[in-house]
Amino acid sequence: MGKSISVITKKRRGRPVTTGKGTLVGVRLLDGPLAVLDAWIAKQKEPDLSRPEAIRRLVEIGLKANVTKRSVSKPGQKARAQELAAKTIDKMLDPAAPSEERAQRRRRLTKGPSEFREDRVDLPKAKTK
Repeated sequence: MGKSISVITKKRRGRPVTTGKGTLVGVRLLDGPLAVLDAWIAKQKEPDLSRPEAIRRLVEIGLKANVTKRSVSKPGQKARAQELAAKTIDKMLDPAAPSEERAQRRRRLTKGPSEFREDRVDLPKAKTK
């Protein structure tokens, strides 16, 4: 019988696959955040940690973080803040002005301009029809 043909497997050339198949996401970082990233990499135990791997780990940490939504304010804090604001505004207002004008100015300063009232997060939104 003749000699059998042996199969020769080729070695793959190039960079080995480290993360498997996935979607490529290109990220451009400015110098500030990049410096913070490099500082975070320097604090890690692995000296040869690459930037892409560090970004993957930080994304994973961020997604696992249990972020609870904080309430805008506690019941007592809102009243206290209003009281402190009123006292501070009273100190700033002209004492020679009539009391009605001082009250109007205080209301205007605490409520804010009408243009900004719709953007405030501490006020309930008006119902739209």
